[in-house]
Amino acid sequence: MMNDDLTLQSLIPRCRHVFADRPIVSVMVAGKDEQGQPIPHTHRTTWGEVAARATRLAGALHGAGIRKGDRVASLAANSFYHVEAYLGVPAMGAVLHTLNIRLAPEQLLWIINHAEDRVLMLDPVFLPLLPAIRANCPTVEKVIVFGPPAAAPEGTQDYESFIAPFPDQFDWPVIEERDPAMLCYTSGTTGNPKGVMYQHRSSMLIAMALAHKSVFDLGENDTLLPIVPMFHAAAWGSIYTAAMYGAGLVTSGVFNDGKTIARLLQDEKVTMCAGVVTVVLGLLKELDEAAARGEPYDISRLRMIGCGGTLVPESLMRAFDERYGVRLMQAWGMTELSPLGTTAHAPAGVDPLSDEGYAHRSRHGRPAPFVSLRLMDDDGNDVPHDGQTMGRLLVRGTWVTGEYYRLGETSDFVTRDGKKWLDTGDIATIAPNGELTVHDRAKDLVKSGGEWISSADVEAELMAHPGVEAAVVVAVPHDKWMERPLALIIPRGDAPSPDELREHLRPRVAKWWIPDDFVVVKDLPIGPTGKFLKREIRQQYQGYTWSGDAPQREGGTA
Repeated sequence: MMNDDLTLQSLIPRCRHVFADRPIVSVMVAGKDEQGQPIPHTHRTTWGEVAARATRLAGALHGAGIRKGDRVASLAANSFYHVEAYLGVPAMGAVLHTLNIRLAPEQLLWIINHAEDRVLMLDPVFLPLLPAIRANCPTVEKVIVFGPPAAAPEGTQDYESFIAPFPDQFDWPVIEERDPAMLCYTSGTTGNPKGVMYQHRSSMLIAMALAHKSVFDLGENDTLLPIVPMFHAAAWGSIYTAAMYGAGLVTSGVFNDGKTIARLLQDEKVTMCAGVVTVVLGLLKELDEAAARGEPYDISRLRMIGCGGTLVPESLMRAFDERYGVRLMQAWGMTELSPLGTTAHAPAGVDPLSDEGYAHRSRHGRPAPFVSLRLMDDDGNDVPHDGQTMGRLLVRGTWVTGEYYRLGETSDFVTRDGKKWLDTGDIATIAPNGELTVHDRAKDLVKSGGEWISSADVEAELMAHPGVEAAVVVAVPHDKWMERPLALIIPRGDAPSPDELREHLRPRVAKWWIPDDFVVVKDLPIGPTGKFLKREIRQQYQGYTWSGDAPQREGGTA
């Protein structure tokens, strides 16, 4: 066989010649209204044009002194500009470092310095951060502002002028498949974020895997809307999948509200989208409200929403199936996994719309090809894959990181049978057929009287109640049982009573899993990747005063 390396360079001629006319649609910020809110406008281009401009970007970066292995950072929302950076930066040998726009400024500065970024490309909306970056990040030599000349203040250069002098041909350097391509940092919910360096090989392999029928089932006849940000785990790898297989691409930029997403699904005839549960809940609310007004959206082309970030409630899956004919596919992964680990589908012969089908789809699913899973107890012993016994989830595979960037060996990795495995920090069970269920992050489990309680499972069941829009369950100290679960509820309409919620949970979870108290709130803190910030919520309720005693487990132990 010929020994061609798997590199992202190969995507540029593919986009320019094979899929040149396939559309890319971006919702951009056109300015601000009188209330200071961003005004949207729609930009239309093609994969061929974007790939040609990515080639000019490669030439411009080379002209600015950027060479193989140098880090080029992006501080940007989803857009065709960002897609050009996805293609051009790794293809010319540099490393694209996607900065999480939702991190605190202090964490952004720390990450830029840790990565030693030389060039920063950013959307105009993030220019207020520039003084702090200039004052605290000495490695940043050049700042490029996405947009025309009017977008760039003094001391920066606008993107269009930056790439304009360079042709759409470039003498591409030789790149090997193990070379670094993209740098993504974790969300940093505990301590400083950790960097994960994606390789050309791993990025190409996961792009191929995502197109498989058991994942996104994506091809040239599809149009993809990745609601997941391009700064978060490479938009789950979906941008490169769309480029590889010629899917149309739609990006919503900073406009991720339910109304904008619903309109894009309708107007752009989107067939596949992907996002976290909190965003999908907002979309469902908009769809339902529009239908109730007698003004339903036409989302008949949409066949699937890839959903992750937290356990997808079965009630949410049923709502999309029954009301809109759209399949919600649950997936599990991490930044460290590029990020695909598992996808959930009903096995062969099982109707996905049956109770048994929903039971399978409500788990985290079976591992993707080239991904291996195992469980370990606190003493380092293997845990059986019986679907019942919980253990710490270990993972290894072709696109799983073997170390964190510039940290070397850490306690996040263990050796089993002579091979390195990533300890995910998740507590899970694995069924005999390989089906994974992640019950919680180890730090989020409630340990009541020596028994583990899965906050994620309780949350999913609470969100099955028609009066609950969102729910978070956290551990709160308890004098008798050490910890007990407390539920925070965002209601849908009138808030259900605590007794009503207890009755709802009684047939669905173990008796001692039922939260002792329920607190109704208007909103809950959401982190950089769209997940609820349980650490902040736990801290807020550490001094909570319980209104009663905990229920006892049969046999006498809570």
